Amino acid sequence: MNLVRSELLKIGTTSTWWIFGLISLPLWGLTLLVNYVQTSILADPANRAQVTGDNAEVLEVVSDGPVLAANLYTNGQFFGLLIVMLLGVIVVTNEYFHQTATTTFLTSPRRTEVILAKLAAASLLGLLFWLVTTVMNLVVGALLLNVLDVGTQLGTGTVWEAVGLNALAYLLWAIFGVGFGVLIRSQLGATVSAILLYLGGYLGAAIILTTLAARFGDWINDLQLLVPSLASQLMVAGTDLPGSPPRWAGALILIGYALLTGIVGTVITRRRDIS
Repeated sequence: MNLVRSELLKIGTTSTWWIFGLISLPLWGLTLLVNYVQTSILADPANRAQVTGDNAEVLEVVSDGPVLAANLYTNGQFFGLLIVMLLGVIVVTNEYFHQTATTTFLTSPRRTEVILAKLAAASLLGLLFWLVTTVMNLVVGALLLNVLDVGTQLGTGTVWEAVGLNALAYLLWAIFGVGFGVLIRSQLGATVSAILLYLGGYLGAAIILTTLAARFGDWINDLQLLVPSLASQLMVAGTDLPGSPPRWAGALILIGYALLTGIVGTVITRRRDIS
């Protein structure tokens, strides 16, 4: 626990946490606006009546009240996960950027314990960001849903399942960030690589999978599970979507990635020279 408190203190005594918080706020507001517009369109039966074929089935599923609510109550996840991943990166790379890594490992020579403390600290930060955004989502989302005559849907299990899976996503992406920081010790290099992998992986995979699915069949869509950013969005969809893998599969894939990242990061840190 002392090591975890020490790691949290390192973040708390710098401007890192509130800078990321200030960045998160406008991004949360932007995604809220997008989700509100999307929800208002889906909640209107007249808009759904204009869609036919396979798309009509998907539209009917995502237009269900609890699913609409789950989307608003997990608002901001896309950019929020990126933020907590970058925080995880900084938890590790700050040591090398400020040249305190040697002191840290001399003070606590058991490297495994140090990495576990960093993983725990990053996880707590990730859950803190999730908690703050979820409270804002519940307050603002409930108001918007009432305006749209959908109702808050807070009594449905679908909503709380999505909120819980969203917490898991924040936790796992914070762990991914620590793994990035271990693999790439340069703070700038790790940060840029993490952003490119997250955003580039999401956009690139979405375009490629859509193109391949149109040519080879819908089974290609199952491959989205292999892309962490797509898997995490699948987790909080509110329900299993037609033509997409089940949400539990996305959760299992992310947990597997997190375990792999944590184990590899620990092994590398134990064997690599500090300086």
